Amino acid sequence: MFQDKHWWITGASSGIGSALAVALSEQGARVILSGRNVGALEAVAAQCGRAPIVLPFEATEYAAIPGIVAQAWSQVSARGGRIDGLVNNAGISQRSLAIETVFDVYQKIIAVDLLAPIALTQAMLPRMVAAGGGDIVAISSVAGLVGVPLRTAYSAAKHGLIGYHDGLRAETAHHGMRVMVVAPGSVRTNVSRNALGATGEARGASDEAIDNGPPPEALAARIVEGLRAGTRELVFAATMEEQLVALRRQNPDGLFDLMAQLVAGGYAQRMGAEKSKGG
Repeated sequence: MFQDKHWWITGASSGIGSALAVALSEQGARVILSGRNVGALEAVAAQCGRAPIVLPFEATEYAAIPGIVAQAWSQVSARGGRIDGLVNNAGISQRSLAIETVFDVYQKIIAVDLLAPIALTQAMLPRMVAAGGGDIVAISSVAGLVGVPLRTAYSAAKHGLIGYHDGLRAETAHHGMRVMVVAPGSVRTNVSRNALGATGEARGASDEAIDNGPPPEALAARIVEGLRAGTRELVFAATMEEQLVALRRQNPDGLFDLMAQLVAGGYAQRMGAEKSKGG
């Protein structure tokens, strides 16, 4: 399934993206690595065999994306191949109460986490269908299945990402397209440190749950297994986070009450996401 296939991964400079790039390369895939940090992408490329392609671009420059896609296909075609898989992984999180969060934060997170992968997928889709199909992987989040406090923008974007890819799966299965949605819980990455605060500043600190979570390599291995098995939705989370997903599906009111109690019990203060009075 992976040998000599070309897989394009966004957000490939660190975390889940870099771990998945290495994992796919170890399976014999030839990877295309995208993100903004060229040096970090080249460092990941050094860990991947089969002459990886480094293709940096700004995900929210939507008008440039068709040209980036054409460039990627041209480079792969020069090798006698096609792009067989796309991983929509790039994203940014949030740690702030909605009542304190400026609208610019919502615009930025939705632009990066939802509109950017849609723009890239829309540009890729006709080419992949014309080539006979392929795989699309969307890295969403447990917060895309459960509305989580301090993450209203992030949850909105990740819920939307799931909705788009679920609809896309239904529309394109008969064209040979396979779509997997991945909903990780707390994985040991810099997602919390890079998360935006109420006014758009980077948080600069991690969460205990993130720091104690499994490494991204463990998730990458599960994604590879899921692709082989034809998995369409993969929830990769600790027991508590899995229980939240199950509760959302089986007892929504119970989940809503639980989340409200969490906030009433001081969750925002413990996370350092509530402004001091007068601040």
